[in-house]
Amino acid sequence: MAGSGDIDGEVVFEVEHCIRIFKGGRVERYFGSDPVPASTDAATGVASKDRAISPDVSVRLYLPPVAGVSGEGEGKKLPLLIYFHGGGFCLHTAFNFVFHAYLTSLAARTRAIVVSVEYRLAPEHPIPAAYEDSWQAVLWAASHAPGAGEETWLADHADFSRVYLAGESAGANIAHNMAMRAGAEGLPHGGKVNGVVLVHPYFLGRGKVPSEDWDPAMAENLVKMWSVVCPANTGVDDPWINPLADGAPGLEGLACGRVLVCLAEKDVIRDRGRAYCEGLKASGWAGEVEVVEVAGHGHCFHLMDFNGDEAVRQDDAIAEFVNRKGFLGA
Repeated sequence: MAGSGDIDGEVVFEVEHCIRIFKGGRVERYFGSDPVPASTDAATGVASKDRAISPDVSVRLYLPPVAGVSGEGEGKKLPLLIYFHGGGFCLHTAFNFVFHAYLTSLAARTRAIVVSVEYRLAPEHPIPAAYEDSWQAVLWAASHAPGAGEETWLADHADFSRVYLAGESAGANIAHNMAMRAGAEGLPHGGKVNGVVLVHPYFLGRGKVPSEDWDPAMAENLVKMWSVVCPANTGVDDPWINPLADGAPGLEGLACGRVLVCLAEKDVIRDRGRAYCEGLKASGWAGEVEVVEVAGHGHCFHLMDFNGDEAVRQDDAIAEFVNRKGFLGA
């Protein structure tokens, strides 16, 4: 390592075995950056393929079998789930083995087409790059609503009356912010966001919350990480990271009629998620908030073993949420 007098050798942020960021801008990532190829899963029949939307943004699409299941015919349209991966805005690729395996499983469980978004990472591309890239992907997916467009999986099989935004951790943060932008700006062809799924959302805020006692060092690291990925921010009350902050856009502008928030008992930011739910209910937003909380687990536990009992319960709740008929806003 360079000497202490060399700014490129000074570590400004580190998560052991995951990432090290140096003051001079150099980044070393040790986990989650290696892609696996798209494929067809033999166990579930879910197919996947990759699409480049622009020089900066690409997606991996997952298509469950569209015929021969429960008597469904070729004309069956499937819900569309636009998914944003987590990793603190600075880790992972949508194409790594963890997200590929998880979203193959989720596509099979929800019977939904999944569009998994590959956005640029900080600190090389600071916030708001991840939000801008994600919005570009949302607009691209929504552009297929008339039943036409460059991607036949979307044009032929997606039901644009059932569009959902979802993600875990930083990806849940992105999903919230995309829903707020959709509420403010709208989607192409009069498209609507029907629901948002926030799994262990990465939100911060002023003051300590009880869930931080599970791991005070991690709670402190999450605050520090935000300052690194968004150097122009205004701290933990920046509206990007704290939707309840003074000056943040009013939550009544959220684009959808339903929100599912998944929480984990031992997640240090669990209570930020709870506060979000309460703030949403109190905002004047006319929708419905559902909460699923699992006991005995921490942040993003499901990505370690998505076939475990509590992970399956969480994913079953997501599948039920995505496939429910007659919901508010339909």
